[in-house]
Amino acid sequence: MSKKPLFKLGQVVATVNALTFANQHQIDLLGLLQLHHIGDWGNLCSEDKDSNEEALISGGRIFSSYQYETDKIWIITEADRSLTTILLPIDY
Repeated sequence: MSKKPLFKLGQVVATVNALTFANQHQIDLLGLLQLHHIGDWGNLCSEDKDSNEEALISGGRIFSSYQYETDKIWIITEADRSLTTILLPIDY
């Protein structure tokens, strides 16, 4: 894992559900975004982590998942790096 940004985020957006959940649980979304940006993919299986590593080379979609008590927060950067979305699984 690097401490430098590994890819472009593009426009960053968040769903209302993600913002509400983060506010209720005092979660630092900018901190999570920074983790995603430097390659800390959160709670992913090795196959999904490998997919992210390949996406850094091939330009595919990058996915992170951070587990909290009652839910997960997902961060997805699109393959073309134009958009990064912070969301809950129910938003997908």
